[in-house]
Amino acid sequence: MASLRPSTLLPCSGSGSNPVQARGRADGEIHVIVGPMFAGKTTALLRRVKSELTSGRNVAIIKSSKDTRYATDSVVTHDGMKFPCWVLSDLSSFRQEFGDDAYEKLDVIGIDEAQFFEDLYDFCSTIADRDGKIVIVAGLDGDYLRRSFGSVLDVIPLADTVTKLTARCGLCGGKAFFTLRKTQETRTELIGGADLYLPVCRQHYVDGQTDAEAAGFVTKSMS
Repeated sequence: MASLRPSTLLPCSGSGSNPVQARGRADGEIHVIVGPMFAGKTTALLRRVKSELTSGRNVAIIKSSKDTRYATDSVVTHDGMKFPCWVLSDLSSFRQEFGDDAYEKLDVIGIDEAQFFEDLYDFCSTIADRDGKIVIVAGLDGDYLRRSFGSVLDVIPLADTVTKLTARCGLCGGKAFFTLRKTQETRTELIGGADLYLPVCRQHYVDGQTDAEAAGFVTKSMS
């Protein structure tokens, strides 16, 4: 069973009008934030959510129950920024767990580590198109093989905006567009941080394990 926060998350306080009633059902939005690991995707998500809070909107953040790296009940950035969240194994259960009344008052839903949700496309389409919510999706656009990861790229045709972030290459300091895995493990889903992954530029991704080994980054195989 998914681990959930027991109460409604962060309702707005003292706004003069009800933003849910003010918006039509067709006025939902979808904003997608993608990039390699260590590009600041979660930071960008939290920045946007906090901006919506300041504007008086009701917000909630969801993350996958698979991601237990930093906290079990919060979204946490690599540099330690934290925000409480709902932890789910799938998105379809969110409305039931959140509660119908609370859901109706909700304006903005943030989704972190979105690549882990198989029902991402249907969820985003439903809550933006039918329910008029603002959805902010943050996740990896590609895996360590530079192949589509989960359903994040499937949501792009639905999106109002798409932001592609870059990190800093761990080998040369240039712009990093890709994620290099530092082990020989071949599973697509291998959750970890700097112990397992390195953001790299195109040159160092192509050179791959040879450059990583020369720099002393590669760890032993986890197989």
